[in-house]
Amino acid sequence: MPRAVRVWLLGRRPPTARVPGKNPGLRTATSGGSPPGSTSPRALNIFDRDLKRKQKNWAARQPEAVKFEYLKDEVGGRIADRVYDIARDFPLALNVGCGRGYIAQHLNKETVGKFFQTDIAEHALKNTLETEIPTVNVLADEEFLPFRENTFDLVVSSLSLHWVNDLPRALEQDTDEIQVNYPGMFELMEDLQGMGESNCAWNRKALLHRDTMLAAAAVYGEMYRNEDGSVPATYQIYYMIGWKYHDSQARPAQRGSATMSFGELGKINNLMSQGKKSK
Repeated sequence: MPRAVRVWLLGRRPPTARVPGKNPGLRTATSGGSPPGSTSPRALNIFDRDLKRKQKNWAARQPEAVKFEYLKDEVGGRIADRVYDIARDFPLALNVGCGRGYIAQHLNKETVGKFFQTDIAEHALKNTLETEIPTVNVLADEEFLPFRENTFDLVVSSLSLHWVNDLPRALEQDTDEIQVNYPGMFELMEDLQGMGESNCAWNRKALLHRDTMLAAAAVYGEMYRNEDGSVPATYQIYYMIGWKYHDSQARPAQRGSATMSFGELGKINNLMSQGKKSK
């Protein structure tokens, strides 16, 4: 049975939410992919992209894959909220690293006319979630997208780009945080595996000894245990949305066209009062 997971939401989603994980008694087109190991010449080659594809495909094939989707579904909803904040519609949109389509299910056809969804894992694309928006699923690596420049009006991505090698060195954005409480470290690791989020760094250890794992779990619990015995895991989320300019959106005024200086802004109330009296 799917794990019972609740998310505390009041009105619009808050900047930080706590999501209880499982507890001991209750589990509360053609491929645009690149050859294994290939990357752009200047990119750091940190992650094994072929292994990440296998991990995500394994996760998507599990009979109860939905019980591990609580985080991706929550973040997909938060990104949809941010799209709704943009005062325009988007005839053609792209989701990079869509998984099973966690963003599209939260949007409507009045906001997005057509949605292209790309992912490196073919089994995730075969089992995408229902949405009222017409969608096209494309098997493609996030590092080698098969689209021409200036094709889309909106580009979104959720919980995917952290496994991509070819990104700018730093993302200097504020992060959103979602905290999930687990019975222990091993339950956290099980959920990460179920999400297809296991480590795929080239320098990962192929095997961790049982004693090392038990010691790490004990230290984790000792340092971070909550009063109820659970241990927290904090997921840091970076939000980035890019959209193309549309005529319905206001443009900034031309440089030098202002009729009032910043120094006069403090006097604006007086100026407005004088204007009313003159009438």
